Amino acid sequence: MSDAETLRIYDDKAADYAALNQDYLSQDPRLHSFIAACPSGGRVLDLGCGPGTSAAVMAAAGLQTDAMDASAEMVTLAKALDGVTAWQATFEAIAGESIYDGVWANFSLLHAARLSFPRHLAAIKHSLKLGGVFYIALKLGKGEARDALGRLYTYYEEDNLKDLLMTAGFSVVDCTFGKSKGLDGSMARWISVACHG
Repeated sequence: MSDAETLRIYDDKAADYAALNQDYLSQDPRLHSFIAACPSGGRVLDLGCGPGTSAAVMAAAGLQTDAMDASAEMVTLAKALDGVTAWQATFEAIAGESIYDGVWANFSLLHAARLSFPRHLAAIKHSLKLGGVFYIALKLGKGEARDALGRLYTYYEEDNLKDLLMTAGFSVVDCTFGKSKGLDGSMARWISVACHG
């Protein structure tokens, strides 16, 4: 993510975001399915980790947990959590070959520019071990827009997202759909896709 206004908002609202999502994320069945799909003691990446809530749940489950986010304030919160190794970086920094047993991108890549999205998926695929798991969640819709807080989003519909994932070499295992209230207070439709690399 390189949109300066989106990053500024996440820096300013880091504590609010952490408070909004803490209880839900710690109980999120999608997260627990991701953990179960990874080998015991495996290495995982929380891509766009925010305040590190999901990463902390992964670490508590015994996974070696790396976490990265473009927001300095989010990384500060994530670093304070037990078992979480966190650093500040953009999606452009996804690198390495066959490092991770799993990559969790929960409502983070929706801030990536559409033109960059296929490149990020390819880098994630490259970073995964053979048969590794990839979970991605995005808001459903078309085009790009800023929310009421000013954060920039890129929207995808189900078929488009699945096509992009398959083009990157992923096999889609499962899809979950929902609707929930975000930090800006509005309800949004979303999709979460579980894949194998």
